[in-house]
Amino acid sequence: MGALSHLRIVEIGSAAAASYCARLFADFGATVHKIEPPQGDPLRRTAPLTPKGQSAWFAFLNFNKSSVALDPADAGAVARLTVLIENCDILIDGRDVDAADCPVFDLAALKTRNPGLIHVDVSWFGPDGPYVKFEATDSTIRALTGLVKLVGPVEGPPAHAPDFQTGIFAGLWGFIAAASSVLGRMRDGRGRTSALSIFESSIAVTEYIMFESFTRGDIMRRIGVNRFWPTFPVGIYETKQGWLGVTTVTPAQWRAFCEMLELYDLRDDATLFMGVDRLLRMEEIESKFIPKLKSRTAQEWFAEGLKRKIPIVPVPDIGDLIGDDEKKSSGAIVPIAIGDETGFTAGSMQRLTGTPPRRGGAVPAIGEGQRAASPSSDGAVRAPATKPGDPKRLSLEGVRVIDFSMGWAGPICTRTLADLGADVIKIEATQYPDWWRGVDRRPAYVLEQMYEKSVRYCIMNRNKRGITLDLTQPQGLQLAKRLLADADLVVDNYSVEVLPKLGLGYEVLSQLNPKIVMMSMSAFGAGSIYRDCRAYGSTLEQGSGLPSVVGDANGPPVMSHTAFGDAVGGLNGCAAVLTALIHARLTGKGQFIDLAQIECMMPFAAPWIVAHSIDGRTPVKHGNRHPDFVPHGCFPCAGSDNWIVVAVSSGEMWPRLCRVLGRADWAADETLGSAANRRRIESEIEAAIANWTSTRLPDDAMGALQAAGVAAGVARLPIELLKDPHLHARGFIQEIDRAFIGRHPQPSMPFRENGAPFEIRSAPPTLGEHNREILAGMLGLSDAEIDQLAREGIIGTEMLMEEQLVKEKKRAAG
Repeated sequence: MGALSHLRIVEIGSAAAASYCARLFADFGATVHKIEPPQGDPLRRTAPLTPKGQSAWFAFLNFNKSSVALDPADAGAVARLTVLIENCDILIDGRDVDAADCPVFDLAALKTRNPGLIHVDVSWFGPDGPYVKFEATDSTIRALTGLVKLVGPVEGPPAHAPDFQTGIFAGLWGFIAAASSVLGRMRDGRGRTSALSIFESSIAVTEYIMFESFTRGDIMRRIGVNRFWPTFPVGIYETKQGWLGVTTVTPAQWRAFCEMLELYDLRDDATLFMGVDRLLRMEEIESKFIPKLKSRTAQEWFAEGLKRKIPIVPVPDIGDLIGDDEKKSSGAIVPIAIGDETGFTAGSMQRLTGTPPRRGGAVPAIGEGQRAASPSSDGAVRAPATKPGDPKRLSLEGVRVIDFSMGWAGPICTRTLADLGADVIKIEATQYPDWWRGVDRRPAYVLEQMYEKSVRYCIMNRNKRGITLDLTQPQGLQLAKRLLADADLVVDNYSVEVLPKLGLGYEVLSQLNPKIVMMSMSAFGAGSIYRDCRAYGSTLEQGSGLPSVVGDANGPPVMSHTAFGDAVGGLNGCAAVLTALIHARLTGKGQFIDLAQIECMMPFAAPWIVAHSIDGRTPVKHGNRHPDFVPHGCFPCAGSDNWIVVAVSSGEMWPRLCRVLGRADWAADETLGSAANRRRIESEIEAAIANWTSTRLPDDAMGALQAAGVAAGVARLPIELLKDPHLHARGFIQEIDRAFIGRHPQPSMPFRENGAPFEIRSAPPTLGEHNREILAGMLGLSDAEIDQLAREGIIGTEMLMEEQLVKEKKRAAG
């Protein structure tokens, strides 16, 4: 029995986000009824295809579901669908993206009869705002969210990754909305409706760069393939054999990288201390280390990097992933059956150890499983367990989280829980505060309290309370254990050995608190042979296989982001802990979650994993073109470095584009009605689009194309999202006031609950801000005891400088 096997899900409409959301429930045993038209979900025809013409993308999204084929022309279809929804727990609704001939039914009446029904309504832009009627595709959404313009050659055009990203991001957010609503319903019996915006979902990957730009000023520009602000080097480089992903962030990592390559002049150059300084001399630095890297293989450099604690990793291709025995044993790669074809796909990344997910499965044929989904087998109409409670009460109120995480991945997980109402207590130390406060320990940085002025720290830690505890001292450790004894969840994203060495491993905590859920969010997982490899979000993308399918056919593997893996790991972590908390609420039993963040990136490469595992062919790289849509690309607009992504994603859209371009002859040519036939003149079509867009400003071009019903999105810089009219109209961008910074913008959640955006209830904590409130109010310490803790350096409110830290270490040792 899976952790979610008590839940029944109905999925309607055709949207990758809805399908992935539902599949995450199926992974843990939920019964999922996928409603399709008699000809099947349109996603069944999405490339890449297997040798027998099955969609590898559809297969990844839908294994372990039941297909229910309903013809809206059938008199009984509405009644059948109504009974299925009446008796389900969660309705995942993708009709606003594509209704896919779903029979029309009375949803309001169904909610009245089933007041515990949880409804996740997925749309491209949400139910209101200036973009609400826009046509969209994966690539136009990513352009608008700032995920295209910073990628690719300096001279352009910007490069965008193939489709499949927005569906995974929004599917994760949809699961978070639904699973948190399950926990809320277990408490108060009330069903919740979440309106999910696919556009806003992808901003989870952009917000870091958005606020780096906000802090540094509007200076971020595209600086070349596999180069990214705000640090350097972060990229993929050729070696003697294979490609190597390199990331250097801290001064120590930069020094170790230079020593490994025997580049002592670079190591000793004081002007290259921080990554932002190295950005100013990229060409010079690369000219020195690229020839060095070509002297050894990627695997040899990786072994050297492990010894020196440098975040470097070999860059695999899709075949490497499929042949990785460790990924198969962990469940990151699982078997899949598609009719009579068999292969592999990306499995569940939410690695719960007590109630593990299913390992692989079969993709349903159209209508397969309808007998099990017949009305007579679904039982009586469900009623809420208790009288519905306060509609304004957040779903996770009453859940307590102890947060040891730092940086981006862990904090976005716990921030999401806090946004949903959980009481999140963030634990830092004056000796080692959150590294997103800054890793610079020089006197000027510390004395000017720059660690309190980091906006990127602030956006990840709102709605939390913060304390400091030195866990290396017995009193600090004991106080942490007292907090953990009454907590529901503990999260960390340290290296795997850190908390166990301190005496805070799961074996200890589960004896202290049997209901506790503990999640370790390491880069490679506790059991991995690479567990000691240092990693950042960039390392995770480099090692995921995704870069191997991005870019031009004869070009290098291409990264899409400076730290893609962080947000991905954080959202997967949030999905994992919600699943475990549901199980704990039902059974009283906690469990350990061993989340390997690098595996969380693999769903983005899943379609190619499926296809390659069956046909053995090297995946085709399309650049800015598309295997299904013609035309599809990134086109120049008037002004300097202005671009727009345009995509014709349906037969109906093609004549609309022709009218905008003034090409009535193309619209009248019936042979151009299919994408396959348009492929013959694709270059000519692209030239016509470029001629038209190049005379118009990007927003004017987008407005004209969208008015005609053509999918288009301006390739924005991340900082431009802070002024995006749609985000402001929907309350997604909110302003808060905080000490040391003052008023500053914050991104909200990408879904609304019962029509209203989530409010930011409290500012991010300053270092140790809630020491007295928590130590006295929750643990009962006296003022005298708290003052003693401060004198002994166990708690505090000021970061230590390097010199002070050295003294602390000597005192502890002696």
